[in-house]
Amino acid sequence: MFGMHGAAVTLGSLALVGSSLVWAPDSQAWPGDQGAVTCTGNSESRYDPPLALASQPTRIHADVRYTCTVGPGRTIAASSSFDSSRVAASCVSDSDASGAETVQYADGGRSVIAIDGVTTVRATGVLFTLQTGHVTEGRGAGHRVRRTVAAPPRQLATDCLTSGIRGSSSGVQLEILP
Repeated sequence: MFGMHGAAVTLGSLALVGSSLVWAPDSQAWPGDQGAVTCTGNSESRYDPPLALASQPTRIHADVRYTCTVGPGRTIAASSSFDSSRVAASCVSDSDASGAETVQYADGGRSVIAIDGVTTVRATGVLFTLQTGHVTEGRGAGHRVRRTVAAPPRQLATDCLTSGIRGSSSGVQLEILP
């Protein structure tokens, strides 16, 4: 079985691979910051309607709890809400790349993020998603974003054939690039 340790290793590997896909020059660094903001945490996602074998329009909502590294030795708690409407999603495939995430930092700041690119891979029952986008307002406005999600199903795979997959618990890494 793949397990959470394997999911964490694969999530880290996807983040490293993704780092070669998105790059911003140092001249775009945030004033006063030393580099990227990296948030790691867990999300609880819900699919409406539940994911089934046949593709169908689906709304996805996730509540995320993060710990964010915002500078050398400086971390801050954050929470977010992620929403996406997919034209065609199923237990075995996903389409569309759009979505929105609003991150609320414990210090009162926030980042509103638009997701406009996605790569999805399913391995040993775990859905790995690398999303890209940019911050539209708030902390990091104008900067590129990379969001990596590892989502092992919390229901049996056979549920796809009957009641559908209603949601997932996922590991999430969000990077606001310098």
